[in-house]
Amino acid sequence: MGRTSQAVLLILYVFMTVKAFEMEIIPANRIVAQIGETLILTCNTTGCASPSFSWRTQMDNPLGGTVNNHRTYSTLTMNPVSIVNSHDYLCTVFCGEKEKKEKSIKVELYSFPSDPIIEIRPSLVAGEPVTVICKIPDVYPSDHLEVLLKKEGYTLHEENFYEDDSTNTETKTVTYSFNPTAEDIEKEITCVAKLPIAYMDFEPKERVTSQKLNTNSGPKNTIITASPGNSPMEGDPLKLTCVTESNPPTQIVWRKHLADESIQHLIENNVLSIPHTRFTDSGLYICEVINLVTNKTEKATVDIVIQGAPNITELSIEPSITVQEGENVSIQCSAESNPPPKIILRRKSDSADMGSYSEGRILLPSVTFLNGGDYECIAENKFGKSKSEITLNVEYGPKNTMISVIPATAVKEGETVIMKCTSSGNPAPVISWKKKTATGELEKMFKDATLPIQNVKSQDMGLYECEAHNQFGREEKAVRLLVQGRLEKTDQMIPLIIAFSCVTAVAVPVVAILIYVSRKAKINGSYSLVKAFGLKV
Repeated sequence: MGRTSQAVLLILYVFMTVKAFEMEIIPANRIVAQIGETLILTCNTTGCASPSFSWRTQMDNPLGGTVNNHRTYSTLTMNPVSIVNSHDYLCTVFCGEKEKKEKSIKVELYSFPSDPIIEIRPSLVAGEPVTVICKIPDVYPSDHLEVLLKKEGYTLHEENFYEDDSTNTETKTVTYSFNPTAEDIEKEITCVAKLPIAYMDFEPKERVTSQKLNTNSGPKNTIITASPGNSPMEGDPLKLTCVTESNPPTQIVWRKHLADESIQHLIENNVLSIPHTRFTDSGLYICEVINLVTNKTEKATVDIVIQGAPNITELSIEPSITVQEGENVSIQCSAESNPPPKIILRRKSDSADMGSYSEGRILLPSVTFLNGGDYECIAENKFGKSKSEITLNVEYGPKNTMISVIPATAVKEGETVIMKCTSSGNPAPVISWKKKTATGELEKMFKDATLPIQNVKSQDMGLYECEAHNQFGREEKAVRLLVQGRLEKTDQMIPLIIAFSCVTAVAVPVVAILIYVSRKAKINGSYSLVKAFGLKV
């Protein structure tokens, strides 16, 4: 076999073993979900190492769920599913810049969560009319709902809601009145609710509840159910349902134990709903059911614990965020969460390694300007952390006042001197300059941090004082300026030059004569000036 044939076979082998770029949505094409439950749509890929995903509805409505992208798949989670999720969802996958695939899935919703509830009003007395009320909770779509009321298998009443145009879950009620006979006592009244939607595959599509025509009784067997559970996350919805057995139906009151041991009255309904829970919603909830006919009461309780990351509820400075040096200061931080948070309160400029922090409170007795600055509070538990900052402003009088002189404190006439005064304080100190006069008094001369003196003269020599002041005090510093005189004008130099020239003209010949005489005297052994020059006397 030639090399060309081998190469062709190798290419075919690689082509057959490398998977093509494909995608799928799980579940495929269509899904039926009950409102209130959790629905997860998965967009999966093969044959692409680094796909990118996007989800949208075909009518560009809000997704109504949370998207999580993984390496080769993406999920859209709706928890809980609500009426806003009734859409066609489209998942688009890009592999590189050129390859793109997309598929859609239709989400169809229904709600048929519980059996009907039967009420018989008033108490059963032979010969007097009674009213049977059947309630079907949270139905959707209600335009398919069919309800039958039966007595011992015999149909008393039939009703449907085909013309209903509700767009969300609703509790539907069917009412029927009749005159019972003595033989009807202890017979069963049955409510049959049907939701026969042919194009939706779900179970059950029929729910049944029965109740005997009997004398007044109850309440008994009272219970509370919590959805989604007793420990929801902060921000999640919470639904508490109180159920009891009673004839006639009971009056229901919800109460809650507060931290100060008092009891808060909430609502009078069998369902207590909290759309967005907070940490303050934690506590013991009480459902109290009262049968006004039998004059009996029963209670059920449930302990609710809201979990979540911390919220900082307070970060404060006492007595104020702006204080004067020497005051006592307290910085307080508190947060709420479950489990309880770990709280760290510290000044931001301090190193965390130095342990400059406190568990929620910092006391600063006799505060100084060094304690001022930004303080941060960090509250953290296993669900996350939150952070907040506050600034402590410490006011104080001038400190560390200093004077710098450029080029020096001793200068020559004609030079330029710049004196600069610096001082720390809060509020920033006002700087002013004074000079000591010949009489010893200080004369105000300049109001600025920098004092420039150009073309210095002898009269500029003296003691200069810098004063820094604000409403909390003042501080002074002094410096002495020395000025050295010099000759700078031409008419003052000319006489000196002439005098120097004359002296030089006389001095040079004299020095020459003295040298000559000295040498002659050494030769003759005499120091006579007359002989040295051969003069006659």
